[in-house]
Amino acid sequence: MNRFRIATVLMMCLCLLSLHAQPTADWLLDGTAYRASMQTNSSQNPSRITLANGLIKRTFSIRPNAATIGFENLVTGESILRGVKPEADITIDGIKYDIGGLRGQPNYAFLRAEDITQLTNDPAALQYIGYESGPIKAAFGWKQVRHHATDANWPPKGTYLRLDFRMPAATAVKNSGQALPSSFGRDQLAQSNFTQLEKNWKLIHSDLHERSSFQNEGKIGEIYTPERTSVYLEQAWPAGAALVETTIDAGTDESKDFGPGVALVWPDKTVKFYLRPGGNDYDDGVPMFGLWDGEKEHRAAGGRQQLDMSGPWSLRLRLDDKAIYCEARPQHGTWRLIEKIDFSGPAPTAFRVGKMDARGNQQDHREDPGELVRLRVIDYALYSALKTGSGSSDIPDVAVSLHYELYDGIPVMGKWMTVENRGDRPVTINDFTSEILAAVEHGSMVETREYGISIPNIHVETDYAFASFDVNDANHHAVHWETDPDYSTQVNYLRLTPCLLKVSPEVGPEQTLAPGESFNSFRSFMLPYDSYDRERQGLSLRKMYRTLAPWITENPLMMHARFADWEQVKNAIDQCAEVGFEMVILTFGSGFNIEDDSEEYLNKMKMYADYAKSKGIEIGGYSLLASRRIGNGQDVVMPAGERPTFGNSPCIGSEWGQEYFKKLYNFYEKTGFALLEHDGSYPGDVCISEDHPGHKGYADSRWSQYQVISDFYKWCRANGIYLNIPDYYYMTGSNKCGMGYREVNWSLPRAQQVLHTRQNIYDGAWTKTPSMGWMFVPLTEYHGGGAAATIEPLHEHLDHYQKMMVSNLGGGVQACYRGPRLFDTEATKNMVAGTVNWFKKYREVLEGDILHLRRADGRDIDYWLNVNPGGKDKGLLMVFNPLDRAVSKEIEVPLYYTGLTEEAAVSHEEGKTTSYPLNREYKIRLKVEVPANGYTWYVIR
Repeated sequence: MNRFRIATVLMMCLCLLSLHAQPTADWLLDGTAYRASMQTNSSQNPSRITLANGLIKRTFSIRPNAATIGFENLVTGESILRGVKPEADITIDGIKYDIGGLRGQPNYAFLRAEDITQLTNDPAALQYIGYESGPIKAAFGWKQVRHHATDANWPPKGTYLRLDFRMPAATAVKNSGQALPSSFGRDQLAQSNFTQLEKNWKLIHSDLHERSSFQNEGKIGEIYTPERTSVYLEQAWPAGAALVETTIDAGTDESKDFGPGVALVWPDKTVKFYLRPGGNDYDDGVPMFGLWDGEKEHRAAGGRQQLDMSGPWSLRLRLDDKAIYCEARPQHGTWRLIEKIDFSGPAPTAFRVGKMDARGNQQDHREDPGELVRLRVIDYALYSALKTGSGSSDIPDVAVSLHYELYDGIPVMGKWMTVENRGDRPVTINDFTSEILAAVEHGSMVETREYGISIPNIHVETDYAFASFDVNDANHHAVHWETDPDYSTQVNYLRLTPCLLKVSPEVGPEQTLAPGESFNSFRSFMLPYDSYDRERQGLSLRKMYRTLAPWITENPLMMHARFADWEQVKNAIDQCAEVGFEMVILTFGSGFNIEDDSEEYLNKMKMYADYAKSKGIEIGGYSLLASRRIGNGQDVVMPAGERPTFGNSPCIGSEWGQEYFKKLYNFYEKTGFALLEHDGSYPGDVCISEDHPGHKGYADSRWSQYQVISDFYKWCRANGIYLNIPDYYYMTGSNKCGMGYREVNWSLPRAQQVLHTRQNIYDGAWTKTPSMGWMFVPLTEYHGGGAAATIEPLHEHLDHYQKMMVSNLGGGVQACYRGPRLFDTEATKNMVAGTVNWFKKYREVLEGDILHLRRADGRDIDYWLNVNPGGKDKGLLMVFNPLDRAVSKEIEVPLYYTGLTEEAAVSHEEGKTTSYPLNREYKIRLKVEVPANGYTWYVIR
């Protein structure tokens, strides 16, 4: 860690905490002074609500509507917020509604106090009606049945705030001018999916190629023609029409001016709104919108932007008595305004859909028509003008609430949404965004080129995470840093700065609520960092997990029993009890079958559990969910061109999936097993099947499957069942995920395995506490490698066996010791028991945070420091030597995060204690002596 950076950060923390009249303790060392509270600016009729805990502060205006108008990092003194947005949004029955928010900010680069006073309400948004506050309640239960951190609290301490909203009036929505669904308040006059071509269409196609057609290989709507030629349909504009839309898949077309779209036709002009898959001359190959407005060309309609052309886009032209609105939406998205053309003339005489020239006419590029391309016009529809009147039936009767939690001792805010259907008809929640935040950008980048732009210094995750060992990867489908269309003054030339946070599912949820039913969104957790230092950011994240998912501090010593027959399981239980291990897992390939729900098998497994309990040992087993094929229509059916994450996977919403989870519940209720190692957990695969009983189709498939598995994991947590899951399910009850390793590396020679172990722990501990990750020790051959890779016979490789144990336990990390036994001789037993006893003696500090000092590379000593500022042992320094010679050298040890300030008492192993004064950077210089191919440790008090 850079000396200057530490000193600067500490000085900034102290100065700024003083500036804001807050306690001067570093919250990472002692957060007890930072208590969350809610305040209003008036006890009778407040206009503002503030949540603050001395580390962060969020301020809401609640008049004329609820909106975040301030969000501050009190440690750094900086504003997190640069603009006011809706608090959230929700799409119900195809209509997107903002939830709260205020309008009229003149410049989204900054938010000044005088700007806030000028903001106005949007009557088309959901309107704030009241709030409730109180203590935080547990999201689900945690049955505390095994060793865990002594200071763990559940539910976390802090304060809770709920903001309630009602739906807007239908007239306000209709008069808002926003891009509503085409059918809202309008009659549909015509529609076609082009299963056949109606007689009222006029077909125009290029004569430059004999294959130019609107029907290719029998598929109506599929255009096959040279790139710079015209193929389109034309139809007379019917009386009373005011909107035309079409959906287009650009396919292989990379046109610019000849991009496919929709056009309106008058006797003296046309208006064409279209896709430009090939971009324009300046942004060659950058997909964007194009527009011919009847007089001039807009080669980057709506501003320079890069469209995702992996799926179809819907385009529409909407008319009223003042303007023509050019609007678009991606597949499964919502409509947004791209350009507005002032217009008050007569109705058009005709409209066109398909491929046209730059002005929406039939004009081929005869000199250079280009290569043949294939694209498709999927559908079209015509609608009437918007009907006036209140139209109350157009607005569903639902109540929406936004929930906020601010926690004691950490700069973290949680948030989620609930919806209640209070009406007399079903409503469908198509989509939602539970958090919208116009954050201060990371920095100023004029160009993006190939390198992109960094996101703001804020960590955001959800309890809707899956398919990865890594937190950001596991949340990428829900946490989105997007460009802000309101931020016109940003320095990035293409306005591509990712500074608008939206927390929203990529797919769905598409959940239908019957009258009286409610919906809960997933929860998001926002942690604004107070430093750019990697170690401090990691410590912040790890403290968040200890606070919000305290079950991750459960950290039992685990044996992976290789066989599941009674004699060998009994032997494994007995051995674990003799050497101090705490859990036996009937591992993959052992013969254990959790899906056998016969009475005979359940009784047998209960006997196993009863015997293990009599020995003070917990027992659990392995089950594979994804990464296998069931067949017979029970697997996920992926959209065309997509594969399941793990190659194969059953659908949780299938009949098989429903039966599988019934068996899991039944097994744990009847056997007394205390662990599930759930491999190939649900990775977020969608499913387009419409025959599975657990979901309706594609749009609800991910949400529905996730609810099943997350509900089960929460049930496990409430019943004390330990969860090893190789995916990021911590916030829904999981105890462990992999620390991070490559399985085939365990077939490498033993000495290399030791180095990989320490590298994997070092790297994994940036974002995980030691107890959050598991490692692996294959006692028998695993993925090959032969004798050179194998520990068995254990007594013949006792030195290596101990190195593997110390490398793991010396970081507070549990490994899965996979084999038929833990010891084979008295000497082996004594080594294992002695190492376990050593770990348990220093367990409290070893399960503290790892500070990253020198990563293993096989070229010199490597070392890390485990810290626990609240314990008796403040730190434990582990030093490893991979060399064939002893090493004696002086190293620098940073002790700031031990909580020590002036002096450190350092003991070498169990030897004498020496006092070291800390320098101004809270460091000491320590001479370490490490034997060849060995290790040593130092306890710091």
